[in-house]
Order: sequence, then C-alpha cells, then structure tokens
Amino acid sequence: MYTFLVVLLVLASIFLIIVILMQSGKGGGLAATFGGVGTSPDSFFGTRQMGNVLTKSSWYLGGAFLLLGFVLSLMSSRAVTARSVLDQPVSAPTAPATAAPGANEAPIPLENAPATQPEPGATPSTPQP
Repeated sequence: MYTFLVVLLVLASIFLIIVILMQSGKGGGLAATFGGVGTSPDSFFGTRQMGNVLTKSSWYLGGAFLLLGFVLSLMSSRAVTARSVLDQPVSAPTAPATAAPGANEAPIPLENAPATQPEPGATPSTPQP
C-alpha cells in the first residue's frame, strides 16, 4: 500500500509539473512555446476553456499531491517508533545456579540424628540419676 501511494505521489507530481508549465502566464508561458493560440488543444477547448481546464487540473493535482504527501508522512511516522532503553522491562540478572553448602554430603541416618524439640503439650522426659 505504501509503495502504491508513493507511485501515485510521483505521478501526481509529474503531471502537476506538466500542467503548470502548460499554463500561460503574463508573458505567454510555456504554452506559447508549444504553438500558442491556434494549437489543437486550443481549437478543441477554445482559449478560455483551455485555461480553465489547466487551472482546475493544477488545483486538483496540487490537492492530490498534498493529500498523498500527508498520508505518506503519517504512514511512515507510525511504522517506525523509537524505542527507549527505559521502555524495556527490567530483568534481574540471573545468578549461576550454585549448590548450597553441604549439598554434596550424605544424609544423616535417623538413629544418629540429633534430638529434636519436644512436641507442644508434651512433658519433657528427664533422665534418672
């Protein structure tokens, strides 16, 4: 779609250049160079109608050029957005996985395990002398 609109913009600009150069100004313009009064377009449209057709064409082509330029500028500015480093989510640095101290040691058997805390509500047993 973007490429198609760029091609239309280029074509509109080329036709706009041609139509503006064909108009007769105060000094006759480029239209007089191509034969002036009495050429086939002038005899077909007449001198007054030819001026009106070229004037209307330049207005329409100029409007189309401005509209296409505006649409293309909107399309190109929305397609590329600058990203800031601050907009990216913060990720905590991951530490390498290390084993806890003593993880390589063998488990302690239950008969040699240290004494545990008594359960709540139980009376502690005292050794007899």
